Amino acid sequence: MAVARTMSAAKKVILPSLVKKYLMAGSGIILVLFVLGHMLGNLQFFGPPEMINAYAYHLHHLPGHPVTLWIIRAFLLACVVVHIAMAVLLVKENREARPQNYAKQGFRESDYAARTMPMSGLIIFAFIIFHILQYTVRVVPEHYNATIGQAPVEVSHLQLEYFDVFAMMVKGFSSPVISIFYLIAMALLCMHLTHGVASMFQSLGVRNEVWRYRLKCLATAYGCFIFIGFASIPASVLFFGHGKAYLAEKEAEWAKTPAAEVSVIDAQAAHTQFVTLNEGR
Repeated sequence: MAVARTMSAAKKVILPSLVKKYLMAGSGIILVLFVLGHMLGNLQFFGPPEMINAYAYHLHHLPGHPVTLWIIRAFLLACVVVHIAMAVLLVKENREARPQNYAKQGFRESDYAARTMPMSGLIIFAFIIFHILQYTVRVVPEHYNATIGQAPVEVSHLQLEYFDVFAMMVKGFSSPVISIFYLIAMALLCMHLTHGVASMFQSLGVRNEVWRYRLKCLATAYGCFIFIGFASIPASVLFFGHGKAYLAEKEAEWAKTPAAEVSVIDAQAAHTQFVTLNEGR
């Protein structure tokens, strides 16, 4: 019995609660900043189609690509894994510390987000996987690979051919199911961020009674800002038809001209080469 207690105590020493909280808060800060940057980048959807297409091209052609891009993706994925793992460990630790529920348990209004964090986190994680399959891997829905062609993108004053990301977004959000799922996921993300950002300051030890209300308001404003920014994109397509005329025009062009081989002027080498961007189509 004593040996079992010693082993249990040793496990807790390996990763103390404070370390778990710091890891969760640190990974959370990185993800919060990424979400903000991702939203601001996506809002270029409301500019000319070439704007977000050029933005997507630059993201996929960073110095040292494709290694750089995969390093960034791996780092962000590691942050997600660490964030989820620390959350699970902390929840488990709290339950072990209080194995029996109170006979009468009351909840404050602000506790709702905290009580739903595990479930909202899992739904958001499932959405992230779907989002990557839809826009990064381009396998959901299946007809993406057959209908989404290339668009001229101006990079360093040169015309390149690249995937028409604007058309992909319009195509995806024209589906009510996908748009509604996206809106629900963003609402949960807003709620998750609102509680998470406020709790993050507490985990880092910088929140006190004086700043508690102020930080809560700041976190709420940030969460709502993120929701409005992300939600405005599918809402504009689904309810106002933004970009659908452009998509119809492009689909008519792609139906006439197969996009197997396209002429590409390399921005760095400054010479013309032929590449196959739609292998397997």
